[in-house]
Amino acid sequence: MEESTLFLQIWNEYARIAAYIFGGIAAAIIVFHLARLISLRDLKRKYDYINLHEIRLLWYSAVSLIIGLGFYANTLFSEGDMVWFLVRLFVSLMVGLILGVIASNILRFYYPFYVEKRLKKLRFTPRLTPDGKPMTLLSEDEEDVYLDEGMQAEENVFSVDYDVWIDKETGYTKIEKYAGHLHAQRCPECNYQTLKVVREKIIESPEENRGGQLMKFFKCDYCGYKERKTYRIAKLSVAGRFEEINKALSST
Repeated sequence: MEESTLFLQIWNEYARIAAYIFGGIAAAIIVFHLARLISLRDLKRKYDYINLHEIRLLWYSAVSLIIGLGFYANTLFSEGDMVWFLVRLFVSLMVGLILGVIASNILRFYYPFYVEKRLKKLRFTPRLTPDGKPMTLLSEDEEDVYLDEGMQAEENVFSVDYDVWIDKETGYTKIEKYAGHLHAQRCPECNYQTLKVVREKIIESPEENRGGQLMKFFKCDYCGYKERKTYRIAKLSVAGRFEEINKALSST
C-alpha cells in the first residue's frame, strides 16, 4: 500500500509537469500562428499561409492540449491502488481519443467553411500599388491579355487560376496564382465542405475555330458521393496551344 502511495505521488509530480509542458506547447502553437498572421502584411502571402498551415497547426495544438488535459486529470487523485490507477489511466486514454475524434471532425468538416470565407475575403480585397493606390481586379476575359500562353493553358484545364490586378492610371499590374481545384466544395449529399476533384479528362479537344470540353470528376471525402461536370475549354488562339493544355493537365 505504501509503495502504491509513493508511486502515485511520484506519478502526480511528473504528470503535472508533463501537463504543463503539453499545455505550453498548445499555447505556443496558437501564439506563433497568430503572430505569423499579424506579421504577414501581403494579402496573397497571408492567403497562402492560412490555406497551407492553419488547420494543421490547430490540429497540433488540439492534440497537445488533449494530452496535457489527460495528464493533468490523472494528478487529481493521490489515493488508491494500482488497479484503480490503471483504470483511470485507461478511462483518460479513451476520453482523450474521443476528444481527438471530435476535434478532428470539427477541423475537417466544419472549420473549412470558416476558412473558405476568410480566404475569399483575402483574395478579393483590393490590392494596393507601391504608392498605396487601390487596384482593379480584371475579369476573366480582360486578364488574358496579361497572361502568357502557358498561364492561359493552365486556366483552361482549371489546374491554376490567375488573378490580375491593375492600376489603370499607371498601368502597374500584379498577377497572383491560386490553385484551381484543390479547395473542397460543399457536398450536395452530406452538406460538408468535402467535395473534391479526383480526376479530369478532356472529352472534346479544342481547335483554333471552336472550343472544347473538359469533364471533371468529383468525390466527397466524407460520404463518398460522386458526380461529374462538364466545362468549356476556350478555343485555341494559335497552333500548338493544345500541347500546352495537355502538359498542364498531365501535371495536375
